[in-house]
Amino acid sequence: MSKIIALVGNPNCGKTTLFNALTGANHHVGNWPGVTVERKEGQFRHGNEVLTIVDLPGIYSLGAFSEDEMVARDFILSGEPDVVINVVDATNIERNLYLTTQLLEMGAKVVVALNMVDEANSRKISLNTGALSRRLGVPVVPTVASKRKGLEELAEAAVSLMGLAPKRSRYHLSYGESIDAKVAELEKVVHVEGLVYPPRWVAVKLLEGDEHVLRMVEGSLSSQELENFRRVYEEVAAHSSDLPLEIVDGRYRFVHAVTSSAVRRPSEGVLTLTDRLDRVLTHRYWGLPLFALIMFAVFQLTFALGQDLLGGLVAGGVEFVGEALDGLLLRVSAPDWLRSYAAEGLIGGVGVVLEFIPLIVILYMLMGLLEDSGYMARAAYVMDNTMRAVGLQGKTFIPLIVGFGCNVPGVMAARTLENKKDRMIAILINPFMSCGAKIPIYLAFIAAFFPEQGALVMFSLYVLGILVALLMGKVLSSTLFKGDVSHFLLELPPYRTPTLRNVLRNMWDNVSGFLARAGTVIFVVVSLLWVLSALPAGVEPYGPESILGRIGSLIAPIFAPAGFGNWQAAVGLFSGIAAKEAVVATLGMVYAGVEEGIELVSALQGAFTPLTALSFLVMTLLYTPCVATLATIRKETGSAKWAVFSAFYSFAIGWVGAVLVFQVGRILGLG
Repeated sequence: MSKIIALVGNPNCGKTTLFNALTGANHHVGNWPGVTVERKEGQFRHGNEVLTIVDLPGIYSLGAFSEDEMVARDFILSGEPDVVINVVDATNIERNLYLTTQLLEMGAKVVVALNMVDEANSRKISLNTGALSRRLGVPVVPTVASKRKGLEELAEAAVSLMGLAPKRSRYHLSYGESIDAKVAELEKVVHVEGLVYPPRWVAVKLLEGDEHVLRMVEGSLSSQELENFRRVYEEVAAHSSDLPLEIVDGRYRFVHAVTSSAVRRPSEGVLTLTDRLDRVLTHRYWGLPLFALIMFAVFQLTFALGQDLLGGLVAGGVEFVGEALDGLLLRVSAPDWLRSYAAEGLIGGVGVVLEFIPLIVILYMLMGLLEDSGYMARAAYVMDNTMRAVGLQGKTFIPLIVGFGCNVPGVMAARTLENKKDRMIAILINPFMSCGAKIPIYLAFIAAFFPEQGALVMFSLYVLGILVALLMGKVLSSTLFKGDVSHFLLELPPYRTPTLRNVLRNMWDNVSGFLARAGTVIFVVVSLLWVLSALPAGVEPYGPESILGRIGSLIAPIFAPAGFGNWQAAVGLFSGIAAKEAVVATLGMVYAGVEEGIELVSALQGAFTPLTALSFLVMTLLYTPCVATLATIRKETGSAKWAVFSAFYSFAIGWVGAVLVFQVGRILGLG
């Protein structure tokens, strides 16, 4: 059986970079059983042995405030990992070692990966790894994960610990005579058969007021043991409201003792490049406008490179494949219905979505550069004042940023918020973000109506999505989820030179997901709609008398006040509930079927005006999220009612927004 190594560390400590460096492409992503927290697991070879490495969520402590913390500590306490590699940021070692002390208290076999030592050296921070190792009682290995330095030594240290017995280490941290006495009393009454966790760790968590551990203990005791436990627990915990803070102070005193002689910092703080940049980029007044300017530049570059430079390559390839496929079917005397399906369903539907790959590749490359440089973390900081104005805190903006890639991980990212109010609101407003699946819709209409203002239109849609999300955040925080605004604590990573490997990996993760949907969900949707467009037998394909046309005609009147009350647009929006990319695929198919060989851009120009195109774009930005997002909302909230609520309230907001754009534009004489 493969040995298991757990990888744990604070956010921004380089844990993901280390995981990628160790596993390469040999890893897969899923969810932990019973929860929606992402589980990354991979393998790497050390000598003749293949080791499994499990990447635990990035956390600051092993408390019980978030699902991430619970998953990490339960996995370690289960005894499943043979060794825990604790990744520590060498530039911020004191705070990172707080998590290390908790790992040691849990009895885990720990190897400390002292990461980013090159950055520590650039800041003139001197680190004595030998002294750190002796004081902590565990191996400490200096690493630079981004440059793959120290990986062999780290693997060797981890493997050497695996052969040592017992599996758990015996580590006691002293909190002072008074607290240690209380811990000892509790340790006696929880040291019973059936409780697999270290008794001393359980005793400390009880003194910290951890209700999850309290329920766990009470559920494992017999009636007599439970009575004795409650008596001792009440005596020990009585009048001890300050105990949790004293325990935290005790851990930090230990950390200070460990680092006092092992870490040397310059007497005067070194003014780093990060400090200089943050004086401007996170400025109280200039930070937000600069963030908007940077994002606008990203969209401008996306169109300049993705459309002007590479735009015709994939389109030409799709056209070539379509002609070759039609020629092949003609040579083998394929039936007309199969040729029609290939031309209108596959090429006209799925193929038209693939034409936007160059722009999507460039967009995610640029976003990856910003993320890997450390800038995107600043967005939450500069948005804090704005978020507080609507009853939220700056950290709530992080799931919204994740939603720019895909609303599914954006909704899941809300689990990192400690406050339930913030979590629920972040989940319900996330679908207003312009996820990657909406980009092909934007690009199709921009190419048809706004080719010279592409960056401005796309930037405006992103901003509109954020503004609507903030407005609904204010409404929800004032009505359904009343409560105080939680405290905002966020660590800003230093600015770094982006690594090509990380940027390409980020880009490929997003583009591969796009391609996977094109080959599965969109293919199925388009195939189904093509069948409906040809039935019943004898009617004109893609006509209003077909089943597809009748369905669209039934829905279309709803959208008439928004200016696009035709059945093709209605069917396109309906298909977008399965997957947003399917909107473009459906429009490409139905218009290709009406007039053979017609391009989507020309078809849109014939069916829409610039004003109705704008109202349609607003509708697609704001209306009902895709079924994958709805399913995730259902899992994250634990209730189907919130998924149903999200589906209907976002549709209403999208409809109102589209109607306002069209009606106001018409009053102003724009359409």
